[in-house]
Amino acid sequence: MVVVGLTAVAAHLLIPESPVRTPGRIDWRATVLLSGWLVALLLPISQGASWGWTSTRVLGLLALAVVLFVGWLVAEVRSTNPLIDMRMMRLPGVWTTNLVALLYGASMFSVYAFLPQFVQTPTSAGYGFGASISQAGLLMLPMLVAMFVAGLVAGRLQSVFSAKAQLATGATFNVAASAMLAAAHDTRWEVAIAGGLVGLGIGLAFASMANLIVGSVPASQTGVATGMNANIRTIGGAIGAAVVSGVITAHPQASGLPREAGFTMGFLVLTAIALAAALAALAVPSARRASAGRRPSTSTIVESELAGEFATMPATR
Repeated sequence: MVVVGLTAVAAHLLIPESPVRTPGRIDWRATVLLSGWLVALLLPISQGASWGWTSTRVLGLLALAVVLFVGWLVAEVRSTNPLIDMRMMRLPGVWTTNLVALLYGASMFSVYAFLPQFVQTPTSAGYGFGASISQAGLLMLPMLVAMFVAGLVAGRLQSVFSAKAQLATGATFNVAASAMLAAAHDTRWEVAIAGGLVGLGIGLAFASMANLIVGSVPASQTGVATGMNANIRTIGGAIGAAVVSGVITAHPQASGLPREAGFTMGFLVLTAIALAAALAALAVPSARRASAGRRPSTSTIVESELAGEFATMPATR
Protein backbone atom coordinates (compact mmCIF):
# COMPACT_ATOMS: atom_id res chain seq x y z
CA MET A 1 0.00 0.00 0.00
CA VAL A 2 2.81 2.39 0.90
CA VAL A 3 4.76 1.67 -2.28
CA VAL A 4 1.70 2.04 -4.53
CA GLY A 5 0.72 5.22 -2.69
CA LEU A 6 4.17 6.71 -3.28
CA THR A 7 3.93 5.66 -6.93
CA ALA A 8 0.64 7.54 -7.27
CA VAL A 9 2.17 10.68 -5.78
CA ALA A 10 5.24 10.41 -8.02
CA ALA A 11 3.03 9.93 -11.09
CA HIS A 12 1.05 13.05 -10.20
CA LEU A 13 4.16 15.16 -9.62
CA LEU A 14 6.58 13.88 -12.25
CA ILE A 15 4.70 12.58 -15.29
CA PRO A 16 3.81 15.39 -17.71
CA GLU A 17 0.15 15.92 -18.54
CA SER A 18 -1.06 14.60 -21.88
CA PRO A 19 -1.95 17.39 -24.34
CA VAL A 20 -4.68 15.20 -25.85
CA ARG A 21 -8.23 15.55 -24.50
CA THR A 22 -11.09 13.38 -25.71
CA PRO A 23 -14.39 14.32 -24.06
CA GLY A 24 -17.15 11.75 -23.94
CA ARG A 25 -19.66 9.87 -21.81
CA ILE A 26 -19.22 6.51 -20.10
CA ASP A 27 -21.40 3.78 -21.56
CA TRP A 28 -22.50 2.15 -18.30
CA ARG A 29 -24.24 -0.75 -20.02
CA ALA A 30 -21.01 -1.70 -21.79
CA THR A 31 -19.10 -1.19 -18.54
CA VAL A 32 -21.33 -3.62 -16.63
CA LEU A 33 -21.20 -6.20 -19.43
CA LEU A 34 -17.40 -5.93 -19.70
CA SER A 35 -16.95 -6.35 -15.95
CA GLY A 36 -19.49 -9.18 -15.93
CA TRP A 37 -17.87 -11.37 -18.57
CA LEU A 38 -14.40 -10.79 -17.14
CA VAL A 39 -15.53 -11.95 -13.68
CA ALA A 40 -17.53 -14.85 -15.12
CA LEU A 41 -14.46 -15.95 -17.09
CA LEU A 42 -11.65 -15.43 -14.59
CA LEU A 43 -13.42 -16.78 -11.49
CA PRO A 44 -13.95 -20.35 -12.77
CA ILE A 45 -10.50 -20.37 -14.37
CA SER A 46 -8.86 -19.48 -11.05
CA GLN A 47 -11.09 -21.83 -8.99
CA GLY A 48 -11.47 -24.68 -11.48
CA ALA A 49 -8.89 -26.92 -9.82
CA SER A 50 -10.69 -26.79 -6.45
CA TRP A 51 -14.28 -26.66 -7.74
CA GLY A 52 -13.74 -29.30 -10.44
CA TRP A 53 -13.48 -28.40 -14.11
CA THR A 54 -16.71 -30.21 -14.94
CA SER A 55 -18.64 -28.86 -11.96
CA THR A 56 -21.89 -26.98 -12.44
CA ARG A 57 -20.38 -23.77 -11.08
CA VAL A 58 -17.44 -23.79 -13.49
CA LEU A 59 -19.43 -24.74 -16.58
CA GLY A 60 -22.27 -22.37 -15.68
CA LEU A 61 -19.94 -19.40 -15.18
CA LEU A 62 -18.07 -20.12 -18.41
CA ALA A 63 -21.38 -20.28 -20.28
CA LEU A 64 -22.41 -17.01 -18.64
CA ALA A 65 -19.09 -15.47 -19.71
CA VAL A 66 -19.82 -16.37 -23.33
CA VAL A 67 -23.32 -14.88 -23.17
CA LEU A 68 -22.12 -11.67 -21.52
CA PHE A 69 -19.20 -11.39 -23.95
CA VAL A 70 -21.53 -11.61 -26.96
CA GLY A 71 -23.85 -9.08 -25.34
CA TRP A 72 -20.92 -6.76 -24.71
CA LEU A 73 -19.78 -7.00 -28.35
CA VAL A 74 -23.30 -6.20 -29.60
CA ALA A 75 -23.60 -3.27 -27.19
CA GLU A 76 -20.24 -1.84 -28.26
CA VAL A 77 -20.94 -2.19 -31.98
CA ARG A 78 -24.33 -0.49 -31.68
CA SER A 79 -23.19 2.26 -29.31
CA THR A 80 -22.66 5.78 -30.63
CA ASN A 81 -20.13 6.32 -27.82
CA PRO A 82 -18.51 2.89 -27.28
CA LEU A 83 -16.45 2.11 -24.23
CA ILE A 84 -14.11 0.04 -26.43
CA ASP A 85 -14.16 0.87 -30.14
CA MET A 86 -14.39 -2.49 -31.94
CA ARG A 87 -13.09 -0.93 -35.16
CA MET A 88 -9.91 -0.04 -33.31
CA MET A 89 -9.63 -3.57 -31.90
CA ARG A 90 -9.76 -4.97 -35.47
CA LEU A 91 -6.76 -2.93 -36.65
CA PRO A 92 -3.93 -5.31 -37.69
CA GLY A 93 -1.41 -3.67 -35.39
CA VAL A 94 -3.82 -3.94 -32.44
CA TRP A 95 -5.26 -7.45 -32.70
CA THR A 96 -1.92 -9.07 -33.51
CA THR A 97 -0.22 -7.32 -30.59
CA ASN A 98 -3.12 -8.33 -28.34
CA LEU A 99 -2.68 -11.96 -29.44
CA VAL A 100 0.97 -11.77 -28.40
CA ALA A 101 -0.11 -10.20 -25.10
CA LEU A 102 -2.52 -13.09 -24.45
CA LEU A 103 0.15 -15.73 -25.06
CA TYR A 104 2.92 -13.77 -23.35
CA GLY A 105 0.76 -13.24 -20.28
CA ALA A 106 0.08 -16.97 -20.10
CA SER A 107 3.78 -17.78 -19.86
CA MET A 108 4.89 -14.75 -17.82
CA PHE A 109 2.37 -15.01 -14.98
CA SER A 110 2.99 -18.76 -14.73
CA VAL A 111 6.69 -18.10 -14.13
CA TYR A 112 5.74 -15.54 -11.46
CA ALA A 113 3.46 -18.08 -9.80
CA PHE A 114 5.43 -21.33 -9.95
CA LEU A 115 9.14 -20.48 -9.99
CA PRO A 116 9.06 -19.29 -6.33
CA GLN A 117 7.14 -22.43 -5.39
CA PHE A 118 9.75 -24.58 -7.12
CA VAL A 119 12.71 -23.05 -5.26
CA GLN A 120 10.82 -23.22 -1.93
CA THR A 121 10.07 -26.93 -2.31
CA PRO A 122 11.86 -28.88 0.49
CA THR A 123 14.88 -30.86 -0.68
CA SER A 124 13.24 -33.96 0.80
CA ALA A 125 11.04 -33.98 -2.32
CA GLY A 126 14.13 -34.83 -4.39
CA TYR A 127 14.39 -31.41 -6.02
CA GLY A 128 14.02 -27.77 -5.06
CA PHE A 129 16.21 -25.81 -2.67
CA GLY A 130 14.10 -25.53 0.46
CA ALA A 131 14.45 -21.76 0.14
CA SER A 132 12.78 -19.36 2.52
CA ILE A 133 10.47 -16.64 1.22
CA SER A 134 13.33 -14.11 1.43
CA GLN A 135 15.73 -16.45 -0.40
CA ALA A 136 13.13 -17.08 -3.10
CA GLY A 137 12.74 -13.32 -3.46
CA LEU A 138 16.50 -12.94 -3.93
CA LEU A 139 16.47 -15.61 -6.64
CA MET A 140 13.76 -13.58 -8.40
CA LEU A 141 15.89 -10.40 -8.17
CA PRO A 142 17.81 -10.97 -11.44
CA MET A 143 14.46 -11.19 -13.21
CA LEU A 144 13.24 -7.90 -11.77
CA VAL A 145 16.50 -6.01 -12.38
CA ALA A 146 16.69 -7.26 -15.97
CA MET A 147 13.03 -6.34 -16.52
CA PHE A 148 13.58 -2.82 -15.22
CA VAL A 149 16.75 -2.19 -17.25
CA ALA A 150 15.33 -3.64 -20.48
CA GLY A 151 12.17 -1.59 -20.12
CA LEU A 152 14.17 1.62 -19.69
CA VAL A 153 16.44 1.12 -22.70
CA ALA A 154 13.79 -0.30 -25.06
CA GLY A 155 12.34 3.06 -26.08
CA ARG A 156 15.78 4.56 -26.63
CA LEU A 157 16.77 1.70 -28.94
CA GLN A 158 13.69 1.92 -31.14
CA SER A 159 15.39 4.08 -33.78
CA VAL A 160 17.80 1.22 -34.55
CA PHE A 161 15.90 -1.77 -33.12
CA SER A 162 12.23 -1.58 -34.07
CA ALA A 163 9.38 -2.28 -31.65
CA LYS A 164 8.43 -5.38 -33.64
CA ALA A 165 12.00 -6.69 -33.47
CA GLN A 166 12.09 -5.99 -29.73
CA LEU A 167 8.81 -7.85 -29.24
CA ALA A 168 10.04 -10.90 -31.16
CA THR A 169 13.37 -10.79 -29.31
CA GLY A 170 11.66 -10.51 -25.94
CA ALA A 171 9.45 -13.50 -26.74
CA THR A 172 12.53 -15.46 -27.85
CA PHE A 173 14.23 -14.71 -24.53
CA ASN A 174 11.15 -16.16 -22.85
CA VAL A 175 11.39 -19.32 -24.97
CA ALA A 176 15.04 -19.77 -23.99
CA ALA A 177 14.31 -19.16 -20.30
CA SER A 178 11.40 -21.61 -20.13
CA ALA A 179 13.40 -24.27 -22.00
CA MET A 180 16.32 -23.74 -19.61
CA LEU A 181 14.06 -24.12 -16.59
CA ALA A 182 12.73 -27.38 -18.04
CA ALA A 183 16.19 -28.79 -18.78
CA ALA A 184 18.44 -27.29 -16.07
CA HIS A 185 17.05 -26.39 -12.66
CA ASP A 186 19.34 -28.27 -10.27
CA THR A 187 21.33 -25.28 -9.02
CA ARG A 188 20.42 -21.80 -7.90
CA TRP A 189 22.58 -20.09 -10.52
CA GLU A 190 20.71 -21.88 -13.30
CA VAL A 191 17.41 -20.62 -11.93
CA ALA A 192 18.83 -17.11 -11.51
CA ILE A 193 20.08 -17.00 -15.12
CA ALA A 194 16.76 -18.27 -16.44
CA GLY A 195 14.99 -15.64 -14.35
CA GLY A 196 17.25 -12.95 -15.81
CA LEU A 197 16.34 -14.06 -19.33
CA VAL A 198 12.64 -13.92 -18.41
CA GLY A 199 13.15 -10.38 -17.10
CA LEU A 200 14.92 -9.23 -20.27
CA GLY A 201 12.08 -10.68 -22.32
CA ILE A 202 9.38 -9.02 -20.23
CA GLY A 203 11.10 -5.63 -20.29
CA LEU A 204 11.52 -5.67 -24.07
CA ALA A 205 8.09 -7.18 -24.79
CA PHE A 206 6.06 -4.87 -22.55
CA ALA A 207 7.78 -1.74 -23.82
CA SER A 208 7.43 -2.78 -27.45
CA MET A 209 3.77 -3.83 -27.07
CA ALA A 210 2.95 -0.37 -25.71
CA ASN A 211 4.86 1.30 -28.54
CA LEU A 212 3.22 -0.87 -31.20
CA ILE A 213 -0.27 -0.17 -29.84
CA VAL A 214 0.39 3.57 -29.59
CA GLY A 215 1.76 3.59 -33.13
CA SER A 216 -1.35 1.84 -34.49
CA VAL A 217 -4.22 3.88 -33.05
CA PRO A 218 -5.27 7.56 -33.06
CA ALA A 219 -3.90 9.65 -30.24
CA SER A 220 -7.38 9.88 -28.72
CA GLN A 221 -7.50 6.09 -28.23
CA THR A 222 -4.06 5.34 -26.80
CA GLY A 223 -5.39 5.01 -23.25
CA VAL A 224 -8.15 2.53 -24.00
CA ALA A 225 -5.98 0.61 -26.48
CA THR A 226 -3.06 0.08 -24.09
CA GLY A 227 -5.51 -0.63 -21.27
CA MET A 228 -7.19 -3.42 -23.24
CA ASN A 229 -3.76 -4.81 -24.12
CA ALA A 230 -2.93 -5.05 -20.42
CA ASN A 231 -6.37 -6.55 -19.72
CA ILE A 232 -5.89 -9.24 -22.37
CA ARG A 233 -2.44 -10.01 -20.96
CA THR A 234 -4.02 -10.57 -17.54
CA ILE A 235 -6.63 -12.91 -19.04
CA GLY A 236 -3.83 -14.88 -20.67
CA GLY A 237 -2.05 -15.02 -17.32
CA ALA A 238 -5.11 -16.49 -15.60
CA ILE A 239 -5.56 -19.12 -18.31
CA GLY A 240 -1.86 -20.02 -18.42
CA ALA A 241 -1.56 -20.30 -14.64
CA ALA A 242 -4.61 -22.59 -14.52
CA VAL A 243 -3.23 -24.85 -17.25
CA VAL A 244 0.27 -25.07 -15.78
CA SER A 245 -1.14 -25.61 -12.29
CA GLY A 246 -3.10 -28.60 -13.58
CA VAL A 247 0.03 -30.01 -15.22
CA ILE A 248 2.26 -29.55 -12.17
CA THR A 249 -0.19 -30.98 -9.64
CA ALA A 250 -1.58 -33.80 -11.79
CA HIS A 251 0.41 -36.59 -10.09
CA PRO A 252 1.58 -35.48 -6.61
CA GLN A 253 3.91 -37.39 -4.31
CA ALA A 254 2.58 -39.24 -1.29
CA SER A 255 3.57 -36.18 0.76
CA GLY A 256 1.23 -34.04 -1.36
CA LEU A 257 4.11 -32.13 -2.98
CA PRO A 258 4.29 -32.03 -6.78
CA ARG A 259 6.74 -34.34 -8.50
CA GLU A 260 9.79 -32.87 -10.22
CA ALA A 261 8.43 -34.28 -13.49
CA GLY A 262 5.34 -32.14 -13.00
CA PHE A 263 7.42 -28.96 -12.86
CA THR A 264 9.52 -30.12 -15.82
CA MET A 265 6.40 -30.73 -17.88
CA GLY A 266 4.96 -27.41 -16.71
CA PHE A 267 8.07 -25.55 -17.89
CA LEU A 268 7.87 -27.41 -21.22
CA VAL A 269 4.27 -26.23 -21.61
CA LEU A 270 5.47 -22.68 -20.92
CA THR A 271 8.17 -23.15 -23.58
CA ALA A 272 5.50 -24.09 -26.12
CA ILE A 273 3.33 -21.09 -25.15
CA ALA A 274 6.33 -18.76 -25.33
CA LEU A 275 7.22 -20.15 -28.77
CA ALA A 276 3.66 -19.48 -29.94
CA ALA A 277 4.01 -15.89 -28.67
CA ALA A 278 7.29 -15.49 -30.58
CA LEU A 279 5.69 -16.75 -33.80
CA ALA A 280 2.69 -14.45 -33.28
CA ALA A 281 5.09 -11.53 -32.83
CA LEU A 282 6.34 -12.08 -36.38
CA ALA A 283 2.81 -11.40 -37.67
CA VAL A 284 2.66 -7.97 -36.01
CA PRO A 285 2.96 -5.17 -38.58
CA SER A 286 5.60 -2.56 -37.96
CA ALA A 287 4.28 0.53 -36.18
CA ARG A 288 3.63 3.62 -38.24
CA ARG A 289 5.83 6.59 -37.54
CA ALA A 290 3.75 8.99 -35.43
CA SER A 291 3.32 12.57 -36.59
CA ALA A 292 5.07 15.13 -34.45
CA GLY A 293 2.93 16.40 -31.64
CA ARG A 294 0.09 13.93 -32.28
CA ARG A 295 0.94 11.23 -29.76
CA PRO A 296 1.95 11.21 -26.12
CA SER A 297 5.42 10.04 -25.22
CA THR A 298 5.60 6.26 -25.19
CA SER A 299 8.20 6.36 -22.44
CA THR A 300 5.47 7.48 -20.05
CA ILE A 301 3.29 4.53 -21.08
CA VAL A 302 6.18 2.06 -20.84
CA GLU A 303 7.27 3.21 -17.40
CA SER A 304 3.70 3.09 -16.09
CA GLU A 305 3.30 -0.42 -17.57
CA LEU A 306 6.41 -1.62 -15.74
CA ALA A 307 5.34 0.06 -12.52
CA GLY A 308 1.99 -1.66 -12.77
CA GLU A 309 3.61 -5.06 -13.27
CA PHE A 310 5.87 -4.57 -10.23
CA ALA A 311 2.84 -3.57 -8.15
CA THR A 312 0.66 -6.51 -9.23
CA MET A 313 3.24 -9.30 -9.07
CA PRO A 314 1.94 -12.08 -6.81
CA ALA A 315 3.70 -12.50 -3.49
CA THR A 316 5.80 -15.64 -3.04
CA ARG A 317 4.34 -18.15 -0.66
